Amino acid sequence: MTIVQMHEAKAQLSRLIKEVTGGEEVVIARGNWKIAKLVPYTSAEPTRRPGFLKGKVKIAADFDAPLPERSF
Repeated sequence: MTIVQMHEAKAQLSRLIKEVTGGEEVVIARGNWKIAKLVPYTSAEPTRRPGFLKGKVKIAADFDAPLPERSF
């Protein structure tokens, strides 16, 4: 893990991104305070499982029936 100051991070962003894509974590600090961490992006999309609700959802028999007419 590399720790860099904010000013250096601004000036050397391209180099830091190359480090991150190589697997390194980079922490950005302001003085003695760690304020941000650069890590490689990973997709957080959940895995789809088609049909996992099969048999659990019931549709009423009159679902497609027209609604009664309302007079205003």
